[in-house]
Parts: sequence; structure tokens; C-alpha cells
Amino acid sequence: MNDAAFSTLVGHQYMNLTTFRRDGRAVVTPVWFADIGGALVVMTGAEAGKVKRIRANSHVLLAPSDRAGKPLGAEFTARARVLSPSEQASADAALTRKYGMMKRMFDLMGRLRGTSSRAYLAIEPA
Repeated sequence: MNDAAFSTLVGHQYMNLTTFRRDGRAVVTPVWFADIGGALVVMTGAEAGKVKRIRANSHVLLAPSDRAGKPLGAEFTARARVLSPSEQASADAALTRKYGMMKRMFDLMGRLRGTSSRAYLAIEPA
């Protein structure tokens, strides 16, 4: 991770991703993330609220966190976008490299439940 703020996430498994509703209210979600060439990638459900919020407003806040969303460091500003289908394979591979068997099990559970439709987000320094 090249950006100084992004480097605060090194060694963490989770980060809080804060997106904003149209009325300005913040929504904080702990997420898995991986680094791909200076950007972070996140996987989520294709119909997740965070996807809709990022399409409307790319401004996000990030902070290292634990699995429950307890902040473990300072919050900082970034910009997010939804990846195109042609960009998704590299994002998925980066997440699989980082999370290994946990990611594979997560994918399997999604397929078994019929909820395997995914969206991938790219997050870059603001």
C-alpha cells in the first residue's frame, strides 16, 4: 500500500467502511479487504446497500477494525467505485490470496444459499 493512510491497514484482517446515505447519515460496515496495486478491493453482495450508496456518493471513510467493527485505528478519507465485470477476477483473486480457506468457505456457503451474486469495490486514496 503506497498511501500513508492506507498503510495503517497493513496487518489487519478487517476495516470499517463508512458510506453515506442520501441524507448524509453514515453507515459503518466491517469488511474484508485486499490490496491490489495501491487500491483496496472489497467484495459484497450485488444488492447490498453499500453498493447503492457508493454509486450515489463515492466519498467513504476507512479505519482498521476488528470483526465486530470496533475501530482499531484512526479513520481516513478515500474514494470508492464499483468495479466493472472485467475487473472483478483480479479483485476476487486478491481476496482469495489474503483470506485463503475462509474466503473459499464463504464463497461455497454463498453458492449453497443461492446468494453468490457479488459486487466488488475499488477504494483509492482521496
